[in-house]
Amino acid sequence: MKLEEALVAAIDYEEKIRDVYREAAEAVSDPVGRKLLLALGDDEQSHMDYLRDRLDHWRRTGRLEAKRLQSVVPPREVIEEEARKHADTLPDNARGDEKQLLSRALRVEIETSDFYRRMAEEMSGEVQELFRGFLEIEDRHIATVQIELDYYSRTGYWMGIKEFDME
Repeated sequence: MKLEEALVAAIDYEEKIRDVYREAAEAVSDPVGRKLLLALGDDEQSHMDYLRDRLDHWRRTGRLEAKRLQSVVPPREVIEEEARKHADTLPDNARGDEKQLLSRALRVEIETSDFYRRMAEEMSGEVQELFRGFLEIEDRHIATVQIELDYYSRTGYWMGIKEFDME
């Protein structure tokens, strides 16, 4: 895939996941969950803005300058702590819709992450570094959504690992 095509595709992926988070934030009743979804949506918007800027620069100069991408999403440890604090306050009747929304977000994040992984493998040099940076952030988003999904599900699993065993 050519660089310009990859940047346009990346913008499309970011727009898709941003919209998933914004729609989910409107639908959830839990204020903590809403705050997290809005933060993730804002992060995806900043990715779109960054990619559009880099695409415009590429079109004007024929060069890509991959500036370091920042994330507004807090570190994983902060997300885990917040989830623990509020795990018992979520009303039982809200869990079904919010689990469904988080599951959808997780699927789209995985799809986006897979795209960045492919681009990081196909590209070289500064372009490869750009996509590796996105991959790192998207993988962090996947972990964040999985943490939230595990808390909403209350299955006894944390990040796919069984926390306790009654046997």
